[in-house]
Amino acid sequence: MILSISGVVLLGIIVFLFFKKDGLKASHALVCALFGFYLAGTAIAPSITAGGQSLAGLLGGINF
Repeated sequence: MILSISGVVLLGIIVFLFFKKDGLKASHALVCALFGFYLAGTAIAPSITAGGQSLAGLLGGINF
């Protein structure tokens, strides 16, 4: 649960930066959000979630 909340916050910050710096239009951001919303209801959603968790575990295991 904490990972998904921090992931949402991170992606929200990235979208905000794209909106401010790179000229992302609000309509593009809305389309991307709707795409993600509808994608979460498909059969591929568990695979995407597993991939995200695997990536988070990989990044969490990196020691500096």
